[in-house]
Amino acid sequence: MTTDSAVPVDLGAATPDIPATVRRLRETFASGRTRSVEWRKQQLHALERLMTENEGAIADALAKDLDRKPFEAWLADIASTAGEAASAAKSVGKWTKRRYRMLEFSQLPGRGWVEYEPYGTVLIIGAWNFPFALTLGPAVGAIAAGNTVVLKPSEIAPASSALMAELVPRYLDNDAITVIEGDGAVSQELIEQGFDYLLFTGGTEIGRKVYQGAAAHLTPVTLELGGKSPVIVSADADVEVAAKRIAWTKLINSGQICIAPDYVLAEAPIRDQLVDKLREAVAEFEAGNPGGKRIVNERHFDRLTSALAATKGTVAVGGGSDAATIRIQPTVVVDPDPAEPLMTDEIFGPILPVVTVGSLDEAIAFVNSRPKPLAAYLFTKTKAVRERVIKEVAAGGMVINHLLFHFATHKLPFGGVGPSGMGAYHGKYGFEEFSHRKTVMTKPTRPDVGAFIYPPYTEKAWKLARRLF
Repeated sequence: MTTDSAVPVDLGAATPDIPATVRRLRETFASGRTRSVEWRKQQLHALERLMTENEGAIADALAKDLDRKPFEAWLADIASTAGEAASAAKSVGKWTKRRYRMLEFSQLPGRGWVEYEPYGTVLIIGAWNFPFALTLGPAVGAIAAGNTVVLKPSEIAPASSALMAELVPRYLDNDAITVIEGDGAVSQELIEQGFDYLLFTGGTEIGRKVYQGAAAHLTPVTLELGGKSPVIVSADADVEVAAKRIAWTKLINSGQICIAPDYVLAEAPIRDQLVDKLREAVAEFEAGNPGGKRIVNERHFDRLTSALAATKGTVAVGGGSDAATIRIQPTVVVDPDPAEPLMTDEIFGPILPVVTVGSLDEAIAFVNSRPKPLAAYLFTKTKAVRERVIKEVAAGGMVINHLLFHFATHKLPFGGVGPSGMGAYHGKYGFEEFSHRKTVMTKPTRPDVGAFIYPPYTEKAWKLARRLF
């Protein structure tokens, strides 16, 4: 499939024979080809080149799908994926080495280690909001672990999906790594193939359905879901910097990010100053974009404008929208009702509630009274405040005095907890996520040191066993 055709693509008609495709990949895995460290390195370097050599085409696809600016396309999808692939290629030989463990005295003579073994054929179901980073990014760990891989990009980002389907066969081993396009029915048929491992990125409710489908085959899963990621701004924070960083992160991709700041908890003494600085930051960042931020489709536009219309809070910044262009102005809503949609549903758009709290105690209690978020953020200058929030607030990940950057590093695991997901990947953690940690132990046969444990069980043998074990 190419991207230079003006004819709309019928994803259903283009879908290959899914059972035959999966069978072909399983045969490739069974051949042992993907277990070679050299094969893994070659594929990872090829994936890096796929991203860097097609930067313009990828940026164009992201602009068509999401109205993404070229810099944001490069930063969020291209650079992050290429960088992770390059780093994995450099390190995969070290990651695959056996990890020997010193055994207890009672286990001697003997030797034990952890053997990292690929699961087999894995399925990666990507998300539309960062279609390359959230589809090819997880593939880095799957390839590094030596698996064959089916990539299922989101149909909600059709230009990106089509480009991925064109580029992957050109750069990667098509008998081991393939793209299958399609809608939710295609994803369902894929899950029914009973893969050896599955990673899904998307909303919590769809994640539940994916988990249920995988459970029928006892397929292990990693779920990267969403949730309402809070930002606590303490009274001692650098408010100006906090406002700029919150606004910048909230506006990337029109706020359609699973770890975007979903709401702010601002201590009362600095609440008004924070709102003023947010207004200034939005005006500065969006000076060349008076029409507002484009939303991915009409369904999400209607969801967001309905939630905004229903708010009991004060619209302090923005609030406008245009149904014809499905655009919404960056909006700040002060003190909405905690039970209204803006505060109960994941926003996934350029709307930011700011809730006033009387103390850090109140902020922590508010976050912990709700489902565990994918990310939590804190702005403070005080070590005691920082350490308390780190210890007391449960979240998939946390960033202090900034946002989002814990996703961008391959030195730390990225993942959710509870309703925001399970499992984690990136860097070595991605390699381990897509590897079975197989226990191996070897024992000599002569001399037969443990013969005393054989029946008949004498009193002398029992006394010796008690001393050893």
